[in-house]
Amino acid sequence: MTDRSVTQATFSLERLYPAPPARVFAAWADPATKARWFAGASAEHELDFRVGGREVNRGHEGEGPALTFTSLYHDIVTDERIVYASTLHAGEDLSTVSITTVEFGPAGDGTRMLLTEQATFLDGREEPAWREEGTSRWLDALGPELLGATGKE
Repeated sequence: MTDRSVTQATFSLERLYPAPPARVFAAWADPATKARWFAGASAEHELDFRVGGREVNRGHEGEGPALTFTSLYHDIVTDERIVYASTLHAGEDLSTVSITTVEFGPAGDGTRMLLTEQATFLDGREEPAWREEGTSRWLDALGPELLGATGKE
């Protein structure tokens, strides 16, 4: 018999980026750009960035099972916000179901971005702290991507 459990968690992460909101938003919308900062070199990444569109990221974490992160876009307001619902599977097992809102706003010459995620973690396959840490890492990876695109050092 498998132990069954449900853990609910919500977290918010804020970043300030040295690029205008339109440029930061575009880094989420462009498939090649997003693959560089979000997916990683060894992952398979697909992005159909539109309301009703899907994003799929497939890869491995160490020697564990294949991880598949699938998102469906529910709301997109150009240069302002993105709302999507996601699932994470480890192999065939559903680990997490979440809804994420990403908000973009001006902050001086740059952008203040706020990501808020509400998630349901199933059967101990993923922990809220792991998700927050992983999300934080890919938001950190977006910074260098934007610096390269804006020409700033």
